[in-house]
Amino acid sequence: MRALARLAAITLAFISSHAFAADEEAPNRKPVRAIADARLSVGGQGMLPLYLSSDWSLPLPAISRAIIVLHGRLRNADEYYMSAHTAQVAAGDDGKSALMIVPQFLAEIDIDAHKLPADTLRWSLEGWEGGDAALAPNPVSSFDALDAILVKLSDRRIFPNLKQVVVAGHSGGGQVAQRYAIAGKGEAALSRQHIDVRYVVANPSSYAYFSNTRPVPAIAASCPGYNNWKYGMDGRPSYLANATPVALEQRYVEREVIYLLGTLDTNPKHSALDKSCMAEAQGPTRYARGHAYADAMAKRDRGTPNHRVWDVAGVGHDGDKMLTSKCGLAALFDIPGCGAER
Repeated sequence: MRALARLAAITLAFISSHAFAADEEAPNRKPVRAIADARLSVGGQGMLPLYLSSDWSLPLPAISRAIIVLHGRLRNADEYYMSAHTAQVAAGDDGKSALMIVPQFLAEIDIDAHKLPADTLRWSLEGWEGGDAALAPNPVSSFDALDAILVKLSDRRIFPNLKQVVVAGHSGGGQVAQRYAIAGKGEAALSRQHIDVRYVVANPSSYAYFSNTRPVPAIAASCPGYNNWKYGMDGRPSYLANATPVALEQRYVEREVIYLLGTLDTNPKHSALDKSCMAEAQGPTRYARGHAYADAMAKRDRGTPNHRVWDVAGVGHDGDKMLTSKCGLAALFDIPGCGAER
């Protein structure tokens, strides 16, 4: 009953706000409307809020797939949870055997506005997108928080029949998913339990490159920070400091990644498109940047990437439509119907 009541409340807020389609257009410098109601301890260093479609404090033998959906820069986990639920329902029987998880990476303004406990993790407004350390209560990387979720999912006492975990994100969440696919350490715990992991990267503004070459070299040449993390391998945060770029790239090439790119996400003046010179060096639009990055990875010498590029026809910068499209459902649930890759 509690889960149904929570979902009803989120649905009402979702309908009244009409905000999801314009996900990244609103400013991210104001407090979030809602705080996720579940909590996960991240190594005893702080508490991460998150939404869960089922109570994972008890054994869940019916769950064979767990899907982590990462919100965008607005930190609007409530809206992403609603979208995750919509996708879960659209997946039919495949959705019934899935656990939907939406973590929430809060900022200091959210803590103050909602008078949250001091042990609640909070990051800078955008630092969490690249794995930066939390501002309080301890310097925990946002990637450490994702590691904690994956470690939880590796517990066979709770998930005796789990077979696959999907880490998916749209826009700002797509940036997190792509960087975590490079850097994340939590997959090791799942691999030991023979649980597969897939990363779904939908419409991010930028990507982390492994080389110094960019699709628009003229912009890169006049941009001193174009190769700094989160755009390149220079100046990586402490979470990644002990791994070489070569090792990170080799791991990334081997991981299963699906790039979901909306064919109408082509507005070079979109209000929330990253227009820094670091991002502009990767191309003019999200759609162009995604294909340019996949092409660049395919030409590298680390072996054939275990990566696929799926165009989502007729969809722009809309997280709800991306994740609930035929290709979105195929990426999340392996439901046929996406069609040929570009």
